[in-house]
Amino acid sequence: MGSCFSIQVTVDGQTLNRIFRCLCGKGYIRTLKKNLRALQREMEDLRAIEDEVQNKVAREERLHQQRLKSVQVWLTRVDNIDSQIKNLLSTSSVQLQKLCLCGLYSKTVCSSYSYGKRVFLLLEEVKQLISESNFDVVAEPAPRSEVEERPTQPTVGQELILKKAWNHLVEDGVGIMGLHGMGGVGKTTLFKKIHNKFAEMAGKFDVVIWVVVSQGVKTSKLQDDIAQKLHLCDEVWMNKNEGDKAAEMHRVLKKKRFVLMLDDIWEKVDLEAIGVPYPTRENGCKVAFTTRSQEVCGRMGDHEPMQVKCLERDEAWELFKNKVGDDTLRRDPLIVALARKVAEKCRGLPLALNVIGETMASKTTVQEWENAVDVLVSSAAEFSDMEDKILPVLKYSYDSLVDKHIKSCFLYCALFPEDKTIDKEELIDYWICEGYIGECQVIKRSMNKGYEILGTLIRSNLLTEVGTHDVVMHDVVREMALWITSCFGKQKETFIVQANVGLIKIPKVKDWGVVRKMSLMNNSIEEITCSFNCPELTTLFLQYNNLKNLSGEFLLSMQKLVVLDLCGNSSFKKFPEQISGLVSLQFLDLSHTSIVQLPVGFQELKRLTHLNLTSTKRLGSMVGISNLRSLKILKLLNSKVHGDVSLLKELQCLEHLQTLTITISTELGLEQILGDQRLANCITSLDISDFRKKPFDISLLVSMKNLNELWVVSCHVAEINTSMKCREMERDSSDLQNTTCPCFTNLSIVRIINCHSMKDLTWLLFAPNLVYLDVTFAGEVDEIINKEKAINFTGITITPFQNLQVLSLTNLPKLENIYWSPLPFPSLRRISAIGCSKLRKLPLNATSVPRSDEFSIAMLPPKQQDYLEWEDEDTKNRFLPSFSQWRR
Repeated sequence: MGSCFSIQVTVDGQTLNRIFRCLCGKGYIRTLKKNLRALQREMEDLRAIEDEVQNKVAREERLHQQRLKSVQVWLTRVDNIDSQIKNLLSTSSVQLQKLCLCGLYSKTVCSSYSYGKRVFLLLEEVKQLISESNFDVVAEPAPRSEVEERPTQPTVGQELILKKAWNHLVEDGVGIMGLHGMGGVGKTTLFKKIHNKFAEMAGKFDVVIWVVVSQGVKTSKLQDDIAQKLHLCDEVWMNKNEGDKAAEMHRVLKKKRFVLMLDDIWEKVDLEAIGVPYPTRENGCKVAFTTRSQEVCGRMGDHEPMQVKCLERDEAWELFKNKVGDDTLRRDPLIVALARKVAEKCRGLPLALNVIGETMASKTTVQEWENAVDVLVSSAAEFSDMEDKILPVLKYSYDSLVDKHIKSCFLYCALFPEDKTIDKEELIDYWICEGYIGECQVIKRSMNKGYEILGTLIRSNLLTEVGTHDVVMHDVVREMALWITSCFGKQKETFIVQANVGLIKIPKVKDWGVVRKMSLMNNSIEEITCSFNCPELTTLFLQYNNLKNLSGEFLLSMQKLVVLDLCGNSSFKKFPEQISGLVSLQFLDLSHTSIVQLPVGFQELKRLTHLNLTSTKRLGSMVGISNLRSLKILKLLNSKVHGDVSLLKELQCLEHLQTLTITISTELGLEQILGDQRLANCITSLDISDFRKKPFDISLLVSMKNLNELWVVSCHVAEINTSMKCREMERDSSDLQNTTCPCFTNLSIVRIINCHSMKDLTWLLFAPNLVYLDVTFAGEVDEIINKEKAINFTGITITPFQNLQVLSLTNLPKLENIYWSPLPFPSLRRISAIGCSKLRKLPLNATSVPRSDEFSIAMLPPKQQDYLEWEDEDTKNRFLPSFSQWRR
């Protein structure tokens, strides 16, 4: 018999039961491979569905909808299961290696059974999530923000600025927005409308907070106002100090998407000190504010704030009509015409239109309306409600000026007529002589200080900038200034301002002894023969009258007179000898008069610092001018007195002279002035006239370091001196001043008139700050910049005209070319080409000039524009709308 081998295995019942479940139950081990494949496939489908749902939700949320809770729960479950499955699949290869018997059994039964069960259950859950993913709707309107709508009146003419401001504020990248404008212009009304629009925007912001700031408000007051809105203002809050309040407020607000609206701020509001988190793109919060000061906008972080401007004429009339009411206006056709005059006096200021309109609503007779017009024209401060409801509101802006000299400079502007543009430089000249700028021996520093004051007044919306060189004062602001100068109506003769009112003689004054400043400019006064006692008069404006006679007795009564302006009195020929009695006089303007000679007494004006004799075409001599030892500014441009040797010798004695404008018509005179570098540096405006015999070399003027304005009239101009060639030009030509080239650094105005020898103006490459170029009656000029000469002189290509604003070309019959290729003109406002029949192309492409409604092109004859050649179609389409009738 063979041997026999036997094994005895002892298995308890529990183990047999577990093995039976693994092999015969739900098959967690047997179906593991199949379930893993299915789980991966179903999970890929679920992820794709999740992406679709997320995209739907994102689209709805951009429309300020709020995702449904059921959708959010589903997305959360998908995220959770996705994480679980990633962890599970990370060990799948290890688990599959444990299988044996063709996948029916496992080397580690319990572990494989547990793993297989988790795979099975997750697969079922994924299938369930897929079955629940059919969302027809993923979002719903969000609950409204906590916004208490603020009462506001209907407005006229603010629709565009409202739309613009609103769209800007709700942009994702905008955290801070400022609105600035003069008092009474409607900033708060506009701000309320913006505030109320948040009530219509569902769910984007948790809370919208409105706070009126006003002048002098303290941090603790702002904290309490904001806390009230946040329901923090309990007894515990009131006992905290500012630092603890700031910490508490920051803790609350950093959890919210908020909008903080600050109305009527006068200085920077320190958000950090209050406890307000700074608005960023990430937190989505907003801070908006209104102010009268553009400077405050910058300090708050908005460097491109929106200005709320006065209404246009039609809009102003519509608002005024609404306030007056149709019943009153329909009573008589004459009332409508008078009402328009009254509305005009408001100059589009909503505060004035509202108040005056309400006042006039009950005026039903023509006589009442005529009286209203008379009062508004003669003394607007006396109009009903003007002193109570309009002028005090505007005065806050005046009160906010921190320096008394700045306040004086502002009030000075009221001496000019209504709607009169005021030349900035002339205004600063007055201020300097009046002593408002402070003691400074250097005129340029005083001018810079004056421009700083102008900037302050412009940014405070007390003056409006007009172009580059002028400012204007709003009529109602002007009335406020006059009201202040009259001690609020108590002393109306301190400032006597009757400018441009049709006077033919000096007005009657009750008490000449109190008159400090008098403005009678732009009238028709022919003579002043009477004598008045004016012991306090410091300023007398008589420019642009028909003045022929000014009595010596009148001058002797003004011992304190500092400023006397007689500009534009074209019939004024003789100054009385008693001018010597004006011992305090510092400013005298006789420009555009017919004065023949200066009286002997003129030499006694020892304090005179500013003398303007521009365009005195009959003035024969300046003998004795050297005795005016205090003179700092002397203007002789286009005067009959030219810079000959005798005059220049006298000018050399004026040791304090810093600014000189002059006409030179002789070679000897030019040599004399160029030989005195101090005198040459004083020249800011120069007229070179009648150099016909010997060619005039413009490069000689390079030594005049402060030359700002150059006239070349009726001259034989030489080719550019080759000594101007710049061999060591730096490769970066953007900063011409830093090269070794001769350069007209300060030259901004050039006028070439009746010069028939020159063929080009290539030398203008050395005038990097040129603003205004006028070339008239230059018969041989065929191009402005010659390419060959330009490269020859510089060695590289300089880009000219980077600061040019106006290009005026008149009667240049041979002109074919301005520049050989398109140029960038970042500042250009106007091109005019009149009588330039051969000009066929302008140096423009579609991007040469920034888009602006102010830019214009004028050509005469008009048909010439039809022959223009354009760089391309885009350039043609860009500039054809800019053509207009000729404006000089």
